[in-house]
Amino acid sequence: MGDGDIRVLLADDQALIRAGFRMIIDAAPGMTVVGEAADGREAVALCHRAAVDVVLMDIRMPHLDGIEATRRIGADERLTGVRVLVLTTFDNDDNVIYALQAGASGFLGKNVAPGDLVAAIRVVAGGEALLSPRATSGLISRLIHHIPQPARQPPELALVTEREREILLLVAHGLSNQDIARRLHLSPLTVKTHINRTMIKLAARDRAQLVVFAYQHRLVRPGDALPDS
Repeated sequence: MGDGDIRVLLADDQALIRAGFRMIIDAAPGMTVVGEAADGREAVALCHRAAVDVVLMDIRMPHLDGIEATRRIGADERLTGVRVLVLTTFDNDDNVIYALQAGASGFLGKNVAPGDLVAAIRVVAGGEALLSPRATSGLISRLIHHIPQPARQPPELALVTEREREILLLVAHGLSNQDIARRLHLSPLTVKTHINRTMIKLAARDRAQLVVFAYQHRLVRPGDALPDS
């Protein structure tokens, strides 16, 4: 294990699935598995005992499910650097919505190709959310039926500048920092700075939470065209 390796925790109640993921991850350069958990309670405990960057979290586990485990990790100030990738068997699993609300940075199907799994871990470890425009569109279409719109806009939204709001809407549409930078004629670093400030103002753990926030508060709706730059 190198000093700069991405440290991954596997949380799944099926040992065979953990073994398969371990083989893929340990064979990939720059990342290693630092622990395995058979349930959500054990996953949270291992996050405290081992230095973990990314948790591959199954949703359905005994004792403590992946959604509650994700929520506990996200709420723990000692684990602010830990990112969660949710694993699901079904593309239309509505539990993924609740996992994203709880603090997950994205989701993957358990039948993910080895290369895509490794790439997803790198994306999330780098602070991005694993939400493609296509996946975001389908997911959010279901999200708005699960979450009632708040009666009024949250006061913290008033802290967001016009430029930050503009970038927030583009994030909600699934655009990457590079895409946003090209569209607004900004540097990727400037875009990242605006996104980080917006996350602080809206108390969002990461980019995925910004997407959920934007749709929950109807700042953008499924099917909306990209805003004019």
